[in-house]
Amino acid sequence: MDDWFPQALRFTTRMIEVGGIAIIVLGTLGATIAVLWQVLRGHRVEGAFNLYRSNLGRAILLGLEFLVAADIINTVAIEPTLESLFILGGIVLIRTFLSFSLEVEIEGRWPWERYKSDQAVAAPARAQSD
Repeated sequence: MDDWFPQALRFTTRMIEVGGIAIIVLGTLGATIAVLWQVLRGHRVEGAFNLYRSNLGRAILLGLEFLVAADIINTVAIEPTLESLFILGGIVLIRTFLSFSLEVEIEGRWPWERYKSDQAVAAPARAQSD
């Protein structure tokens, strides 16, 4: 490979990592501003807190996706060793668990329950259109 290609990959992974970190930081800042705005406008603290947790969780989830993508590119394209593959596997497992936990926290239900509730909502709508 040319000398520029590994450098370009390293630069790309760093930019993706910076993007993931920026998403988490800006999402935290945005969620904090939104909750303060809600409280200052007289909304209930409970509702504002739930909004805060939801927005913060979404920002963390999106940022984690970017960080996982950077790790995958780094392991597959830049350092394809067995040790780096095991490290990537551990990172992906940890981040998958975090993502799953955050998703349950945001939605307030297990992911497979969403499918069931979507079907329950869609069934009466189909019955009315018949």
